[in-house]
Amino acid sequence: MSRRKARIFDEYLAASARAGDRAAFARLAERWQPKLLAHAYRLLGDGEAARDAVQEAWADIVRGLSRLDDARAFPAWAYRIVTRRAADIIRKRQRDRKLSAAYSSETKSALQYEAPVEAIADAGPLRAAMVTLPAEQRAAIALFYTEDFSVAEIAAALNVPAGTVKTRLMHARRKLRAALEGV
Repeated sequence: MSRRKARIFDEYLAASARAGDRAAFARLAERWQPKLLAHAYRLLGDGEAARDAVQEAWADIVRGLSRLDDARAFPAWAYRIVTRRAADIIRKRQRDRKLSAAYSSETKSALQYEAPVEAIADAGPLRAAMVTLPAEQRAAIALFYTEDFSVAEIAAALNVPAGTVKTRLMHARRKLRAALEGV
């Protein structure tokens, strides 16, 4: 199915689900679960936390779908919800780490999310270079190139201004180019 047809089909499913069609919602969830899970993993770097974020996001999607005015906005809207849930998990991790630091003298970076060494070794040079990017840049690049989102859709999904998305894309491309030229 071409990207255009897939988007139209997703719009239809979102509109039908919004109207109360449970089968359409089940199909929509089936189609979007892997994409939302990949997005959460890019943000969190932890499979279990990513699954938790997406599960909570689906609960929010179910509750808010009737208020979604434009079915075309479903992808960006769903990504935005996942982004917010991932941010909640990051904030909780930061609080937990601060509490742990108060009990021990050991300090750890609150935003240190690294992929397993095996995954980096098995991935191609581009994927290995992407792992080194900050989570914000990695999410922007992945949404732009793998999900074919526009800058405006990425801005909505990540809840940042379009200018910020452009800046993140520019810096990410520059870092990826530098990393790949050294290969």
